Amino acid sequence: MKNRAERAVLLALVCALLLAAWPVGGLGEAAAADYAAAIGLDMNSETVKAEVTVKTFVDGDTTHFFVSSDVAAEGALSARYLAVNTPESTGKIEEYGKAASRFTREKLESADSILIESDDGQWNRDSNGTRYLVWVWYRPAGETAYRNLNIELLQTGLAKANSSAQNRYGETCMAAIAQAKSQKLGIYSGQRDPDFYYGDAIELTLKELRLHPEQYENKKVACEGVITMNSGNSVYVETLDPETGLCFGMPVYYGFNLSGGGMEVLHVGNKARIVGTLQFYEAGGEYQLSGLTYRMMKPDDPGNIRKLGEGFAPVCAEIDLDELLNGSVQISGEDDVASYDRGLVALATSVTLDGLTVEKVTADGNSAILSCVSAGNGIAVLASGPLPADEWTGRVISVRGVVTLRDGQYQIKAFTPDGLAILPE
Repeated sequence: MKNRAERAVLLALVCALLLAAWPVGGLGEAAAADYAAAIGLDMNSETVKAEVTVKTFVDGDTTHFFVSSDVAAEGALSARYLAVNTPESTGKIEEYGKAASRFTREKLESADSILIESDDGQWNRDSNGTRYLVWVWYRPAGETAYRNLNIELLQTGLAKANSSAQNRYGETCMAAIAQAKSQKLGIYSGQRDPDFYYGDAIELTLKELRLHPEQYENKKVACEGVITMNSGNSVYVETLDPETGLCFGMPVYYGFNLSGGGMEVLHVGNKARIVGTLQFYEAGGEYQLSGLTYRMMKPDDPGNIRKLGEGFAPVCAEIDLDELLNGSVQISGEDDVASYDRGLVALATSVTLDGLTVEKVTADGNSAILSCVSAGNGIAVLASGPLPADEWTGRVISVRGVVTLRDGQYQIKAFTPDGLAILPE
């Protein structure tokens, strides 16, 4: 009996020693490698590099940076991260899209320094020529070494491969992806994304959506309204609230994937039921609905957008410029009365402003921007076609259009062709 007991103690000791020798990750599981730090930033390599600051966060793999004029003449560039493809969180909402967007934002917001690097000896643009393809490096607060954010997105399971092997850090990228898959992280976890709304659409009025957007952010919602304008792969939808007499609206981003039948639903002048996900679009600085679907073979699908009527006109509520920019309105809720900025309430709705004096006309691609004033207040009016400056400068005009935001400032997108009129002197 004594020998048996001694052998048992010895066996237990051996097992304890073996367990202590296993890697931290567990039995048979290798410890996780930190590939984002492993490659290191080589400041002497042939690539071009630039220190930058963030202008606008867009999503997990796209950020707008302020740069020096020798990198981009306009002083800013749109950076598309090399080797990664994070789930969508702007045009449409996909599982783990918000998580990837938040991860990128948190890393860059807290960094002491941010550098972008090309993949070779020059700055390269993507296939449509609008974004620069870059590696993004950041130095965490209080640290001396830089981390590669592209690779960190891959190793945390917040991005899929995007030509990941065909670049200067390809071997490391593929190792980071393999590790994320083996550890079942993020998009490879098989788990539901806590930031993604899986339920049925919440039926709301545009008034509720406009006044309390934070309650419905990243959730699927359904609302009804009249389509007033189609601009930039988006439409604007509005409805007149009988209780307050105010118009409430919302931009609706349809992107590039909606079918012909879906686009017929979104025809200007239609009343429609819109089903989509509410999100805050960082680059535009405002809330929008996105992720629309239209299944022609299943017209009764509750997730479909749906035409409810046609032949409706925009409200074009008459409003004074001072009221739009500086006014407020009191709106009763279930339990109290709250004050809201008049401009906030008017966002994405149609308005009429009279008596604006045009100070300057500036060409903006195929459009024109009219810098207008009234009683000491200024606002930009965007016209969809070129305008002769000598005919409009100094004239007093009437504007009919939709209230939007541009660089954090209210502007009016004028209707075409009857959105602008010179008033008689």
